[in-house]
Amino acid sequence: MVSFNYVIKDELGIHARPAGMLVKEVAKLSSTVTIKKGEKSGNAKMIFGIMGLAVKCGDEVTVTIEGENETADAEVIKAFFENNL
Repeated sequence: MVSFNYVIKDELGIHARPAGMLVKEVAKLSSTVTIKKGEKSGNAKMIFGIMGLAVKCGDEVTVTIEGENETADAEVIKAFFENNL
């Protein structure tokens, strides 16, 4: 299991467009990706799982990656967050 924390920099937080892009990116990976904000967590392969977290600009999320290629997949997800959120 690999995890990292990230503070959302997008002014609108994780809204529909980046959430959809994230779901598409995660769908390419073999690992399970979970995003957690506070006590809530959501499966990153499901847009409603992400949108239900109501992540706003400045919120810190914890991203957990679990699977056979978790280290490589974590790098892909980190890059996505840095480039899009």
